[in-house]
Amino acid sequence: MAPARGPSRRMQKQGPPAPLDESRIGGKRKLAAPTNGAVKKQKKLGASRVVKANNAGGLKRSANSAGKASTKGSFKPQEREAKPLKPLMVDVADVDDLSDQSGGAEDDNAGMDDDLSGVDAANVFDLDGDELGSDADDFANALSASEDEDVVDSDQEVQKGVWSEDDDSDGEEALTAANIAGLSQRLDRQQAEVNADAEAELADDALQTNIAPADLDMDDETEGGRTSKLAPDLQLLRTRITETVRVLSNFKELRDPARSRAEYTEAVLRDICAYYGYSPYLAERLFSLFPPQEALAFFDANETPRPMVVRTNTLRTHRRDLAHTLINRGVSLEPVGKWSKVGLQVYESQVPLGATPEYLAGHYILQAASSFLPVMALAPQEHERCLDMAAAPGGKTTHIAALMKNTGCIFANDASKDRSRGLIGNIHRLGVKNTIVCNYSALEFPRVMGGFDRVLLDAPCSGTGVIAKDPSVKTNKTSDDFLRLPHLQKQLLLAAIDSVDHASKTGGYIVYSTCSVMVEENEQVVQYALNKRPNVRLVSTGLIFGKEGFTKYQSKRFHPSMKETRRYYPHAFNVDGFFVSKFKKVGPTPADAVKAQGTPAEQARVSNAAAGVENGVVSGEVGAAVGTDEVNEDGSAILNAFGGWDDDEDAVYIERNLKKHLRRKGIDPKASKSKAVRALDPKKATGGVSVAESEERRGSGEETVVE
Repeated sequence: MAPARGPSRRMQKQGPPAPLDESRIGGKRKLAAPTNGAVKKQKKLGASRVVKANNAGGLKRSANSAGKASTKGSFKPQEREAKPLKPLMVDVADVDDLSDQSGGAEDDNAGMDDDLSGVDAANVFDLDGDELGSDADDFANALSASEDEDVVDSDQEVQKGVWSEDDDSDGEEALTAANIAGLSQRLDRQQAEVNADAEAELADDALQTNIAPADLDMDDETEGGRTSKLAPDLQLLRTRITETVRVLSNFKELRDPARSRAEYTEAVLRDICAYYGYSPYLAERLFSLFPPQEALAFFDANETPRPMVVRTNTLRTHRRDLAHTLINRGVSLEPVGKWSKVGLQVYESQVPLGATPEYLAGHYILQAASSFLPVMALAPQEHERCLDMAAAPGGKTTHIAALMKNTGCIFANDASKDRSRGLIGNIHRLGVKNTIVCNYSALEFPRVMGGFDRVLLDAPCSGTGVIAKDPSVKTNKTSDDFLRLPHLQKQLLLAAIDSVDHASKTGGYIVYSTCSVMVEENEQVVQYALNKRPNVRLVSTGLIFGKEGFTKYQSKRFHPSMKETRRYYPHAFNVDGFFVSKFKKVGPTPADAVKAQGTPAEQARVSNAAAGVENGVVSGEVGAAVGTDEVNEDGSAILNAFGGWDDDEDAVYIERNLKKHLRRKGIDPKASKSKAVRALDPKKATGGVSVAESEERRGSGEETVVE
């Protein structure tokens, strides 16, 4: 049986240390090999520590019981702050208070009182600092609690992970009541330095990024006349736009007295250009159409695409049957609204809607909901003659044919041959049988054909209502576009009005529409037509929703009947931006009315005016001469005003244009014996002489022989 071992020294509470025996001060005891750190410290500070001890006490002794210098570092008394030590010298009870502050439990304080009861306070708190420093180093750097190698001091392992690995660091000294205040102050200073370095680094990074302070001024985007090249902070821009719009919405109460409305407007327009990507010109024009809050909603709506909509082809199927079929194919849909009986709004589809068997069979066509509106306003009737002046790609034309139930006659015209091919394809796919496709410039009507019951003009426009489909509109539209396009739209509308038969029993209507929200392309064009054609007037479109057109816009004033027109916005009705107006022709066009460009009368007027300018005649004089009623019977006054005619030069131009016209008709200009050429060529019809010569011979009594 093994002998019983005594109780473990590790689990016992050690009492106060025995008094030092001065006879054994100079003795040495055998220890294990010192650690690398102790050897380094011994080399550095061993000699100086021994000399210091001799000078202080008059005795030669080592700094610790091992007979060597400190193994953990040099704690010089002159470097230690004396301020934290003063309250520790008053009473031993203060040590208990410091122990409580450092996190010790109440039972630890009681144990400390028992330990200190037999120890001289003067010996513990050595003012010289030698005993304190050497004892602290001795306990902190000891490899074990005794000479027994099986016993391990766990506190040393904790300190090894807590303190720095720097051998010369003062933070490795023992955490005692005497130095806890100094260590705390040192940690506070280090933390303050770390915080200062972090703030400096953050400030340096802010100079190299686009982070702006929250109180950034609205006028800091430009500096020295040049815009900033840094990427904009979108969150800051959005916040600033919202705040500025809020101020503009209630300007009287929320405004800054130092800033005017123009300054607020300029600031928000600059932010809108940076946030949404608009050009400054277009952003200003669109912003002026709405109140500030509604303008912001309009810009937001243009960033989201409109829902996909299909129109049921009632020539092939019914909407209910089509909906059931598409639902069975995995399409999530519902009716587009109460205002339409043929539209279906698609939310999600498991199959491509442009390649289903129903699509190929012509049961539906992909078409925007806003494109239903012009045809609904036109309201074509059965057995009528209708004209679609800009028909491609055929959505509106096939809708008209469906409403007419394939009766009557529809002329689908488009100026582009390439787009006409797609128009023909949709007409055949949807089963339309009453439509004739033609390829003319719309300005050539009514010379090509007139007398229609109804005419639809979906005019080419800037596309400011379909920005969600074509974001390039934000930047590629300039002021020149809003001069050129309205001019073309005015001429097309005049041609459409002249192509309608005012005596039609069921019709006599013209619908003008654009996918634009600009006043220049909508109300101004309509007002121009009302001014130039007194035989037309605006009537109700018959649409049950939509906002009224403008009767006044900035400094412009329009006819009160402009309320009959309708405007559609993406943020208000979730459809593309659109404009629809409807005219009723109540009488024939006056003979002295301005003709649309492209008609022979208008071409003659323009050529006469151009000839007068080329001959150095002032435009005012030309207008005065043309407008006067006092002219000779032979018209000499007008000719003199235009500077005369050059018949030879005119004959060359006429001959050249005539040949081009014949080739366009598929007729060979050199086939002089063809009756078609004689019918189209004035010279052939007059026996090879010009029209002017034929008139002279007729006036002189000479006869013209025609072969």
